[in-house]
Amino acid sequence: MFKLFNALTKLDLIKKIASNTGLDRSEVSIVIENLMYEIKDSIVKKNSVYLRGFGTFLAKKKAKKMGRNITKNTAILIPEHFAPYFKPSKSFVNKVKEK
Repeated sequence: MFKLFNALTKLDLIKKIASNTGLDRSEVSIVIENLMYEIKDSIVKKNSVYLRGFGTFLAKKKAKKMGRNITKNTAILIPEHFAPYFKPSKSFVNKVKEK
């Protein structure tokens, strides 16, 4: 069984950044929304987004494969497609391992 961790919501993130920077919450919200939009837009266009010290967002090509429809108990072919992928930086991974 997986151990559940506390989740940080977008609103929590906005509140933390606003209190740390002294910026208005609405300004921080606009920046975060635009950041997420630009990352998604880049990935859709098959461009990577590299954030030094954090990681890389990219579109990863998935090969076609056979799957199962468990409700009908039939085999289905899942076609080749791209899926969003995040690769954390080494410093990010090491920091998580320390805790």
